[in-house]
Amino acid sequence: MKQNISALITIFGATGDLSYRKLFPSIYNLFQKGYFEKSIAIIGTGLDELTTEEFRQQVKLSIKNQIEKPRDIDEFLHHLFYQQQNVNQQESYEQLLQLSQDLDEEFNLEGNRLFYLAMSPNFFGTVTNNLKDSGLTNVQGVSRVIIEKPFGDDLKSAEKLNNQIRKSFKEEEIFRIDHYLGKEMIQNIERLRFGNTIFEPLWNNNYISNIQITSSETLGIENRGTYYESSGALKDMVQNHLLQMVSLLAMEVPSSRKSNDIRKEKVRVLKSLKSLKKEEIKQNFVRGQYDEGVINNETVLAYKDEPNVDSKSITETFVAGKIEIDNSRWSGVPFYIRTGKRM
Repeated sequence: MKQNISALITIFGATGDLSYRKLFPSIYNLFQKGYFEKSIAIIGTGLDELTTEEFRQQVKLSIKNQIEKPRDIDEFLHHLFYQQQNVNQQESYEQLLQLSQDLDEEFNLEGNRLFYLAMSPNFFGTVTNNLKDSGLTNVQGVSRVIIEKPFGDDLKSAEKLNNQIRKSFKEEEIFRIDHYLGKEMIQNIERLRFGNTIFEPLWNNNYISNIQITSSETLGIENRGTYYESSGALKDMVQNHLLQMVSLLAMEVPSSRKSNDIRKEKVRVLKSLKSLKKEEIKQNFVRGQYDEGVINNETVLAYKDEPNVDSKSITETFVAGKIEIDNSRWSGVPFYIRTGKRM
């Protein structure tokens, strides 16, 4: 039985690559399947000077590019609105508050608000502070914030970022997500392992010699040179998506299917990863960059020739490596991981 949801979804960074390629097609899919019915409104914010109608047409194009034969798309677009937003200006949040209140009344949203930060983590603290100070989180319904990776550059910066966000939102109101976990193939790993009495007894070093995980992409960096130069494949893919897959494949049976119990087992795996000494890194990992080539009979640029990329860049677009888990289940079994753009 579908649970119909009433909510105002505000997407910061709504004109970016993530929003057009992932978020709007996904929200449209939920809308099309009847999860929202008519009690939903979506505000897209960004620096671009767009009217709501111009924004709707861009979203319409992005949905058509991702979904074959979309139905009732114009009905969905009726629920989309746009506001130009400078996340550093308090005045922008006051305007956003007024628009939010108007839409809450128009669409009967019961004061439920969800804020999705599809933008650089550098702005997470600024946005969440302003959301609270402006009164946007002061609602009768539920208030939630969703953030994606990368979450800081290291442990210290991640802790600082976490503390900033928790000044404005309670822990249970914060969703730190990895969109790879929403992929059907990834969700099926749990079912394959723990719901199958044939596989689970064999899922160990007595019967498995190695595990290989490959995430290959035909796309390049898609006009995200500024972001990718500060990230690279290690931060963009390895320390989040690939390690999530490693932990799902390697974790012990959780005591229940509740999120806290699953997370506990995944953390145990990550804590069991063997640390590499500096001299061992070159023996276990390799980095690379894509060069000029031909895909689907079209010439594509080398990474160093992409817009906003340093011509002398050493940022990796490909990573392959061997990692090991030091516990009784996986001792002696190498996990080979690889990921790259333009593969």
